[in-house]
Amino acid sequence: MNLIERVVHFGPDIQAIRRDIHAHPELRYEEHRTSELVARKLAEWNIEVVRGYGGTGVVGVLRHGSSARSIGLRADMDALPIEEANRFPHRSTHPGRMHACGHDGHTAMLLGAARYLAEERPFDGTVVFIFQPAEEGGGGARKMIADGLFARHPVDAVFGMHNWPGLAVGRFGSRAGPLMASSNEFEIRIEGRGTHAALPHLGVDPVFVAVQVAQGLQSIVTRNKKPIDAAVLSITMIHAGDATNVVPDTATISGTVRTFDDAVTGLIEERMRRIAEGTAHAHGATAQVAFERNYPPTVNHAGEVDFACDVLSDIVGAGHVDRHLEPTMGAEDFSFMLQERPGAFIFIGNGAGDHRLNGHGLGPCTLHNASYDFNDDLLPLGATFWIRLVEKFLR
Repeated sequence: MNLIERVVHFGPDIQAIRRDIHAHPELRYEEHRTSELVARKLAEWNIEVVRGYGGTGVVGVLRHGSSARSIGLRADMDALPIEEANRFPHRSTHPGRMHACGHDGHTAMLLGAARYLAEERPFDGTVVFIFQPAEEGGGGARKMIADGLFARHPVDAVFGMHNWPGLAVGRFGSRAGPLMASSNEFEIRIEGRGTHAALPHLGVDPVFVAVQVAQGLQSIVTRNKKPIDAAVLSITMIHAGDATNVVPDTATISGTVRTFDDAVTGLIEERMRRIAEGTAHAHGATAQVAFERNYPPTVNHAGEVDFACDVLSDIVGAGHVDRHLEPTMGAEDFSFMLQERPGAFIFIGNGAGDHRLNGHGLGPCTLHNASYDFNDDLLPLGATFWIRLVEKFLR
């Protein structure tokens, strides 16, 4: 790997930052300590700091030369409401919170790149370092944009990067078009009429109706959606009743819908409403459907994917860069930024978990797992990628 020697030299400093952030995880829109740390480091390196985007978001602006060209680099900062199972020295100090998705590493990699670029300034134009809050379900990217992120910093392209467990260290992957799915939630409330369980004929059983609706929803994926269009409809909760001898008044069905196409999401929502309302009506009940679209699909721009992959190939070799990575049904709110500006989202391999120190949990080193930890070997590699990307884009 062609790592930048200077970045490798100050790598221990960036690792210390990463582990400090890991030890002090903060949930979405509560990233006050993390934001202060990021802002302090940027200012220390003479990078202009702008705050207030998305509440706790931080933006660093670094200008050099006379070019009007600009590039945006994004990292997320928030943690998850998970009790950490690891017991190594930098484990979470906050019960019920941990960096189980590697946002501590993403922030540290971008800080490493910012330090080098501020020291050396090997570019002509403007670099916008975007440290985003609330990726984990909070829509922090959308809020930063609404607060004027791209109106004030109209970058020519924006790039994001996420670690990917199971992909070997030193390997990267991306693809043009949809890389990650949309994230949507639904809740169907069935209103029946409660009665004694021994006298079901006197009521309208919402539990029975909920079962029929749940069965019917699966026909959307198997019989309404085109087979070549990817989609997942998962019912993850059915709640009803409090006693074994009482037919309740209501039952609720909840779950998630994931697609790579907003038109497919629209089809599923429309069919869901018809099935729920029609099935309930047929049994004398009523149904109300709440369908919430959280994140759109993460759709990469072809030119920016090729550009990023060319840069990566110079660092790790073309054979270690997958330009046609299989899409995932996971979701990412970097999708909002890709709707506003050309850009690409990249996966950087986090390995299989054997990097973890003694004292790690017994679970797998996968995202959103209590035994996860970011691989510090990625810090100089990820920072090198950001730097070379800026150098080539703002050459």
